[in-house]
Amino acid sequence: MKKNNIVNFPSSLSEGEKEIEAILFAAAEPLDVSTIEEKVQKKVNVLNILNKLQNLYKNRGINLVCISKKWSFRTSESLGKLMAEQKTVEKKLSKAAVETLSIIVYHQPVTRAEIEEIRGVAFGTNTLEILMELNWVRPQGRKDVPGKPIQYGTTDDFLSHFNLQKLSDLPTIEELGSAGLIDTSSVDSKIFGTGKFYKEKQDEKKENIYSDIDEMLSSSLKNDDDN
Repeated sequence: MKKNNIVNFPSSLSEGEKEIEAILFAAAEPLDVSTIEEKVQKKVNVLNILNKLQNLYKNRGINLVCISKKWSFRTSESLGKLMAEQKTVEKKLSKAAVETLSIIVYHQPVTRAEIEEIRGVAFGTNTLEILMELNWVRPQGRKDVPGKPIQYGTTDDFLSHFNLQKLSDLPTIEELGSAGLIDTSSVDSKIFGTGKFYKEKQDEKKENIYSDIDEMLSSSLKNDDDN
């Protein structure tokens, strides 16, 4: 910072300097002087330019460093602690989790015991818990039988993840087989249920209630007219 609030910025780079800067930036590994000379299009003193760039970058978040006579851009050592590497590791669902999810999707609401009965095997460790952690499955009340076991069903996040508007958008076992996605001869069709989903059954039940009310009202009015 100078007087009168005038700032001195680094002078602009020449074409040759820009080329070397770009070559180093794009390089997947450190480069020696001879390799840079082969890549640069202009006839320049590569070593002098490297020293100039190193000086320009010495007080920045990225430094130009030379190790074993090879040059590369690296994060400033003083900022290294901010560069903790973060990785997202994608894990595939186990076969048990996929089968369990399929049963819940096509039979919901369904209890743990019913899932085990359809699969023919007991639950593995954390199988259901994994699906709940993904927020694809959640408890949906208790079944009105002795012991009142918890019932499970899918969530809106499940629909969103698989880009579905409603459960009936899911393919049937016949459609999956026709598309070549599964071998219907080796898949137990019980996993795919009846194709009539719980939420849609509930909607249908409501419609039936209203139609019954309409019939009762119509019958009552007719009887009044007769009297």
